[in-house]
This record gives sequence, structure tokens and C-alpha cells, in this order.
Amino acid sequence: MSALIEKCVAIDGPCGSGKSSIAKVVAERLGALYVDTGAMFRAIGYFCFKNKIPFSEGDSLSSCIADLKLVYRKGDNSSGVYIEIGGEDLTDVIREHYVSELASKISKLQTVRDFLLMFQRAIAQHSLCVMEGRDIGTVVFPHSFCKIFLTAKDSVRANRRLLQLKEKGDCTVTFETVLADVKDRDERDMNRAVAPLKQASDAILLDSSDMSKDDVVEKIIDLVKESSCKNRLKI
Repeated sequence: MSALIEKCVAIDGPCGSGKSSIAKVVAERLGALYVDTGAMFRAIGYFCFKNKIPFSEGDSLSSCIADLKLVYRKGDNSSGVYIEIGGEDLTDVIREHYVSELASKISKLQTVRDFLLMFQRAIAQHSLCVMEGRDIGTVVFPHSFCKIFLTAKDSVRANRRLLQLKEKGDCTVTFETVLADVKDRDERDMNRAVAPLKQASDAILLDSSDMSKDDVVEKIIDLVKESSCKNRLKI
């Protein structure tokens, strides 16, 4: 086995593709650590917004990131994630609909991406992890033993996101609004200058538009097992 092979299941894809919920279950099935990178960007985006730190490169952002006390660990809630900054629990507030845009804006900044790149690699240093995001297989873990690009039609992704919001009690957002947000987010993520969303050349494309959650999980588990055998990696 090459020394470059990284013990990480990398799941990339656009917003609303089901990465978070799927990756969480896959991690549980594999006995691995689930890493929600989107939650990290959301937390930093919310923190900067709350503290009136400009969403642009400069001294204010650099100083903020240099002093940032970010904590990420497994949570007992439905998301499976606990995250805080500076001692403040941000686990629930970062799931508000408006925070998606804050995450998209903050994720364009190299200072933030550099910080989280090191943070994410440190998390996965000692154990098998299932990490989902938009540049895991292309930037964070380019030598991951198993890369999957999970996607779905934009209308399907918008409907999934709408159902999530309704389950949390937010009945004010319309399907049209969420669909427009999904399309805008895709445009920003795919065309940003820093680590744009794209499928890694060696990633397996998985369209979940017509698949159930259980079917997607089983398919990914099979792909992980196949990849681990191919790379002679014990998981």
C-alpha cells in the first residue's frame, strides 16, 4: 500500500445532496469518526457575522482566526455533531437557514480555508474518519482511499432542505425560495476562486435523486469495502 493513502472516506457534493445525514450513518456503520466540515464553516461564518468581522481578507479576519478556539466533537443530538467557538455552543444556531449563506461567503476566504484544512487533518490523524464537504477529495484529503461525489437534482435537493426546515419548525420558507438559494449556492461554490466545488478525477459519482437514504448508505458502504480491499487497507 502506498504511504500516501489517507484513511479517510471523502464524500463531496453540492448543498442538499444528503452528505451530512448519509456520512453520519456511514460513519456509525464503520465505527469511524463523522466529520461535518460544513458545520465548521457555518460556525465560523456565524461567529464572524455575530461579532461584525468583515467577510474579507484583512487584519480583522486574520486576528480572529489566529485566536479562534474551535471545538468539534461527536454530539448526542440528531446531527451527531457538537461544535463551539470560544466556549459558546453553536450546534443548533448554525442550522438556521440564513447561516447557509454566511457559510458560503466565509468559505471563499483563504485564511479560513487554511485554518480549517489543518484543523480537519488533525482530527483525522489518528483514526478512520468519514468526512463530508465540497473539497475533501480534491484538497483536504487528495489521497483518500475512497472518494465519493454525492449529488442529486437541484429540485430534489431543495425539497429535502425544505423538509428539514419544516421539521425544525420553520414553516415560513417556500420551496421557490429554497430552490433559488440552492441554485445560487451551487453557482457560488462551483465558481469561487478558492477550492471550488468539483468532482475529483478519481471520485465515484453517485446520484441519489431516485434513491432512498438506506440505499445510498448501503451503496457507499459497499464502495468503501471495495476501496479498502483494493488498497489493502484494514478498516
